Amino acid sequence: MHYLITGHSGFKGSWLSLLLHKRGHRVSGISLNSEVNSIYKQDKFRKILENDIVCDIRDYKNLVNHFNQVNPEIIIHLAAQSLVRESYQDPLTTYETNVMGTINVLKASQSLKNLKTQIIITTDKVYKNSNKRTGYIESDPLGGHDPYSSSKAMADLATQSWLASFENVPTAIIRAGNVIGGGDKAKDRLIPDLIQSFDLGQKPYLRSPNAVRPWQFVLDCLNGYLLVVDSLLSGQSSSVWNIGPDYKYMRTVADVTKLAGQVWGNAAGWELDSSVQPHEDNFLVLNSDKARRNLGWKEKLSFEESVEWTINWYKNVRDGADLLLETTKNIDKFELINS
Repeated sequence: MHYLITGHSGFKGSWLSLLLHKRGHRVSGISLNSEVNSIYKQDKFRKILENDIVCDIRDYKNLVNHFNQVNPEIIIHLAAQSLVRESYQDPLTTYETNVMGTINVLKASQSLKNLKTQIIITTDKVYKNSNKRTGYIESDPLGGHDPYSSSKAMADLATQSWLASFENVPTAIIRAGNVIGGGDKAKDRLIPDLIQSFDLGQKPYLRSPNAVRPWQFVLDCLNGYLLVVDSLLSGQSSSVWNIGPDYKYMRTVADVTKLAGQVWGNAAGWELDSSVQPHEDNFLVLNSDKARRNLGWKEKLSFEESVEWTINWYKNVRDGADLLLETTKNIDKFELINS
């Protein structure tokens, strides 16, 4: 199959591109440029791409031209402004990218004659947060306090409306988040911030040490995406899916920090960042029973393994390992695990 990934230059997009290539698929991508020293920036990575296109998804005219140039069979839409704190600083770009960018992708995809299915990725943060202890299910109300969360909830609702209003190929919405793994370069995310502090021999500062999130390894998440693709290709109707870890793997930010420090070899602990911070939800858990029941999906890695694989990726790269080779080693190892 020929996949087109929007946001292929980002953290998840790069891993997804390599995973698809390893599984024998053709891969093309449309993205903005990425951070220096990212997986995407490696020459060998970009050689696996049939089309490597720089385009802002807010630019519909260019986007539809590029879509037709690539002529994919499957689209996975990842491109987004994905940072909560950035959304407070630049809400306009956040809403334009996440809402209108998604609509542009949906509209542009309608021009494709070869398209078989598409996946729209939103986030675990689309749910109206009520600190639900049993985890949000796909039919729970959407909401969002901060601009990022609300923009993704709007994109999710807009996609649902689009699918109900117009003719489209089979399309699924997937909600997942708090994905960890090697090569994440985004600012104000926990793992990159921890690595920066560990590398300097400093104590990391935590904004919300008691915040609970559905942490999962990047390949567990992406494996869920591709199981949804397979279900659509086999005739399952358009639907919405949560892809998140079992409740027993829920941990706090402080838990992640402690284990990451142990794996890295940093016993310095952490300190509380007591400065005034914009609002972020304190408790967020997904219920992924639907995906487990209907797709046969489940995580291959435990919480502890997810953190260990992630931190060891950064340690090995720090010690001179090729980051692309380190990523492909993770993929090969993951693919040998029976779920």
